Amino acid sequence: MSDEPKAPPEAPGAGETPAKPGAPAEGGQSKPSGAPPHTAGAGPPKPAASPPRSSPLVDELHKRFPGALSDALIFRNQPSMTVAKESLIALSEHLKSQEGGGYTLLTDETAVDYPKRPKRFEIIYQLYSFKLNHRLRLKVLAAEGERIPSVVRVWPTANWLEREVYDMFGIEYEGHPDLKRILLPDEWTGHPLRKDYDILKQDDAWVQANLHIKSGQ
Repeated sequence: MSDEPKAPPEAPGAGETPAKPGAPAEGGQSKPSGAPPHTAGAGPPKPAASPPRSSPLVDELHKRFPGALSDALIFRNQPSMTVAKESLIALSEHLKSQEGGGYTLLTDETAVDYPKRPKRFEIIYQLYSFKLNHRLRLKVLAAEGERIPSVVRVWPTANWLEREVYDMFGIEYEGHPDLKRILLPDEWTGHPLRKDYDILKQDDAWVQANLHIKSGQ
């Protein structure tokens, strides 16, 4: 017998050139590549569903205040709707009541400026109900110089919030007990959160006298 070591037996398929991914195997069959098969005749993906525009609360408010609400939608279970300013106080009092859901907390009141719209300002009210553990958003539209009813007598927290909106946007609230600036001095010119506010053309005299900063520094 020879003392030469014998070569181990070849593994099945050894010596064959491996097929490239997706290349046909023997017999003309294509090996699976791992990509999902394309369904013949499948169209483009369906667009995401639009947010619903109704809920039991929205339906109830439509019945109780006909014609007062518009643009209602529900996003993440939070209704949002635009309210006619003439119905704002009555609607607010109803929502705060236990019958209306107990929205006793006004968590925020602010505004957004859309200068190209006839009603350029959108005043936004964020409400919360401890009873329902639920949030609700109201919006009121206002044109330049249009006064909005104050909700201070419904939610006292609106006192400072409405002053801030007045200070930053120049929106006036009818019935507010003490509507004056809260962040800027009374002598300040303009309202900084308006889109047409030019921060470079402010009251240089006031800035120099009070902040000791000259123009261009």
